[in-house]
Amino acid sequence: MLDIAEVAARTGLAPSALRYYEKEGLVEPTGRNGLRRTYRPEVLERLGLITCARAAGFTVREISRFLAARPEDNERMRAGMAAKVHDLDEKIDQLVRMRESLRHAATCTHEPLVECPDFRRAVRNVYAPETAA
Repeated sequence: MLDIAEVAARTGLAPSALRYYEKEGLVEPTGRNGLRRTYRPEVLERLGLITCARAAGFTVREISRFLAARPEDNERMRAGMAAKVHDLDEKIDQLVRMRESLRHAATCTHEPLVECPDFRRAVRNVYAPETAA
């Protein structure tokens, strides 16, 4: 068994996050060792899944539904995942544009930088990408 401090240390999550995930039904302690919650080692894998899902933009509610899904829920779950893939693709595209604007800024000699037409165009393009006409 792992106590809450060890789970927190191994996952990088705060104990308060573990208690929150417990309250939301995402993880379940096996009991207590004194005043500390204890967990089975398998909780580390589940918390990895939860952390990955959160980073991908899933809400705690969505994760809860995913973890409780039955075979008849698979089609709906896959549709939700496909939507997240689309969202992530858009975010990745935006981050690439942001990287390019910063790459230009790092080497631009225009004074002042904020008046450089190429830099200004790159910054505008981060959130409102130019489309080919």
